[in-house]
Amino acid sequence: MPSDTIFALASGRPPAAIGLIRVSGPLAHAAGRRLAGTLPGPRRAALRPLRDAAGHLLDTALVLRFDAPASATGEDSVELHCHGGRAVVDAVLAALAALDGLRLAEPGEFTRRAFEHGRIDLTEAEGLADLLEAETESQRRAALLRAEGGLRRQIAAWQDVLLGLSARAEAAIDYVDDDDLGADEGLAHDCGALAAELSEWLARPRAEPLRDGVRIVVAGPPNSGKSSLVNTLAGSDRAIVSAIPGTTRDHIEVPLALAGVPILLVDTAGLRESDELVERIGVARALGQIEDADVLLWLGEPGDAPPHPRRILLHPRCDLPDRERAPTGTLELSSATGTGVAELMEKLTAAARSLLPAEDAIALNRRQAEHLVAARAALKSAAKTENIVLAAEWLRQARDEFDRLTGRSGVEDMLDALFGRFCLGK
Repeated sequence: MPSDTIFALASGRPPAAIGLIRVSGPLAHAAGRRLAGTLPGPRRAALRPLRDAAGHLLDTALVLRFDAPASATGEDSVELHCHGGRAVVDAVLAALAALDGLRLAEPGEFTRRAFEHGRIDLTEAEGLADLLEAETESQRRAALLRAEGGLRRQIAAWQDVLLGLSARAEAAIDYVDDDDLGADEGLAHDCGALAAELSEWLARPRAEPLRDGVRIVVAGPPNSGKSSLVNTLAGSDRAIVSAIPGTTRDHIEVPLALAGVPILLVDTAGLRESDELVERIGVARALGQIEDADVLLWLGEPGDAPPHPRRILLHPRCDLPDRERAPTGTLELSSATGTGVAELMEKLTAAARSLLPAEDAIALNRRQAEHLVAARAALKSAAKTENIVLAAEWLRQARDEFDRLTGRSGVEDMLDALFGRFCLGK
């Protein structure tokens, strides 16, 4: 556990109405008394003059005291709600830095201490990180569900069931001579039932499209109007438009929000055979983008369209006088006149929503899903084996995967990356 005391500005950058400075660690209360003279009772606020070591008045601030373990970090902590001017905030931070045993917090260190002291689990920390980065209303709601412990409570319910299954298996080993699951006829069924419940959760839309945006890739041959369409959907000139074939050599990513749905619009190089090395590289990258697409917008001949489960066939430049009629199953489109653009945006919004979690539904991220997949596999193995000792071992492995899911074990290698996503003071 951390033994030093940290401090940082936990509110927005000055100037602001209020500057909230947080102090956490074993010397937090002593540091608060050095600046404020006296501290109020736990979880009470009081107005105090703040002075530096030389006795100079820095500010008059609202001071709050929190005692371990009933604090955000699980440690003794103090909050100083100062005036938010840059000079005031800098002066208070400098006074704290001058105290022995205190240092400026690293990004995410307050939340990491909350995790290490058991105030939150890893799923809540991941939800908080996504909440801090949320840019759309759907991202905010989904992240808030995880940050407030929605997934943690569901995992706790699964762990209770799993612990009961393990206890039954261990009892069978201790008191039954026959190494047969028949000693507890319902054990195999109950292991399979829990595995089936995990399968239902794993079938839900994941958190990545919601967090990163549904990946919509615009593809087709050169000069088919891909970049013009990207600019039309983006509402600005984000991609270079030219009559020269091969203008787009590499993909261009444009983050957007359609009706509150986060999307990542990707313009790609035109697909054609070429002897030019740079263009061949661009084509190869375009094919890779098509494989990674959540939704594919195809602007070429329908028969040439790559296979994709969510493909929208477009008939671009329908406003040209010599342009043939759109083949059946394609949407007529003109970036110049706007024909078909509104209908296309409706289709894109509907396709994107189908890939996102339902409102107020908890979504798993890739790491969480991987541990649930491993736990499900262990439960299925426990349900299939006829050896009670092996069943108990499979159940132990399932419990271990849940511990990794919540951060109780085996996650040290990813904690730095996670908490590094947080801002200073969080």
